[in-house]
Amino acid sequence: MDIRGYRRSDGRIGVRNHVLVFPVSYEMNQIAQSIVRQVPEAVTFRNQHGTDQSGDDLTQTLRVYNGFVTHPNVYGVVILSWGHEPYDLQALANAAVAAGKAVELITLRASGGMRQAVQKGVNAATQFVKDSASVLQEPVPLADVILGTECGGSDACSGISANPALGVVTDILVSHGGISILSETTELIGAEHLLAKRAVSKEVGDKLLYIVDRIEKNAMKMGVDIRGAQPAPGNIAGGITTIEEKSLGCIHKAGSAPIQEVIEYGERPTKHGLVVMDTPGHDIEQLTGMVAGGAQVVIFTTGRGTPTGSSIVPVIKVATNTVTFDKMNDNIDINAGTIIDGNETVVEVGGRLFDFMLDVLNGHQTKAEKLGHREFGIYRIGASF
Repeated sequence: MDIRGYRRSDGRIGVRNHVLVFPVSYEMNQIAQSIVRQVPEAVTFRNQHGTDQSGDDLTQTLRVYNGFVTHPNVYGVVILSWGHEPYDLQALANAAVAAGKAVELITLRASGGMRQAVQKGVNAATQFVKDSASVLQEPVPLADVILGTECGGSDACSGISANPALGVVTDILVSHGGISILSETTELIGAEHLLAKRAVSKEVGDKLLYIVDRIEKNAMKMGVDIRGAQPAPGNIAGGITTIEEKSLGCIHKAGSAPIQEVIEYGERPTKHGLVVMDTPGHDIEQLTGMVAGGAQVVIFTTGRGTPTGSSIVPVIKVATNTVTFDKMNDNIDINAGTIIDGNETVVEVGGRLFDFMLDVLNGHQTKAEKLGHREFGIYRIGASF
């Protein structure tokens, strides 16, 4: 099965052709916003990270940065720097060039101030937008698609409507040779042993159990017992009673395929099929991690109506119940509440969701894209100094 996409010089497939204005620190957010106001065809986000990271935390941030500037949904990137960040910015630019991107690296200090930096950025972004129009879509295999799966603002319906329907999509995509990412390590707690049994090897199963144990121990270091702190207040208001109930609902997104590998936050999958990425449960941080790992599209199920999206990846929102779909119709693309209502089966909604995903992969805009949702947040594993 083929879709239409942009074949990049590094062999990957894009389903969007964005020009990304990339602020590498929060000091550059205002400049990035100023550029995009003048070049509205370009996209950006607000970055909350800055100059004070170190060690593994810095390494992880740079992995995410690399994943964004080399992402297949990106045609070109304007990298904005203050000039005092602890990053090898030329290496970041070189990585983007190696991935076939049009690249402009702008440093505030070297530019002589904000006005000059903004003008340089506007000039570069304008040229990149013009040049990107010459890149044509072509038939590309569905096997090259990486799907990020996410649930946020879960409720009592999540595990019996939208998440199982998304599991159907996972199974169909995997059957065509594609990749589906299951994330949210904190929401595997209590169900991790069931997933580990689906691993293709003992090594993969052990790594899955390890990342769950690791995140629990890290929480304990801060005096937090996740098994007592979850589910979150919104989940409880939505009818979820225990963390095990929440986790059993979460893992339905993974369908029935075997787990091929377990990867770290923001890493790119090396195996086709079902992949587990170690991310927190925080909606934006897990979304950012999967996008950095190369997901070209994300399906996000929600019981409470979480209004979020990505700057470079279409995010499909699926309501778990009809009440939320009706109340949040501006934000929600698909209603899986028809399962709860008794009007459709899980398989029927899953098939409808898969067809909608194909439309989105072929260019149909999601509601999050139309509304301009461009959230960004990186999972922090260390303190700032």
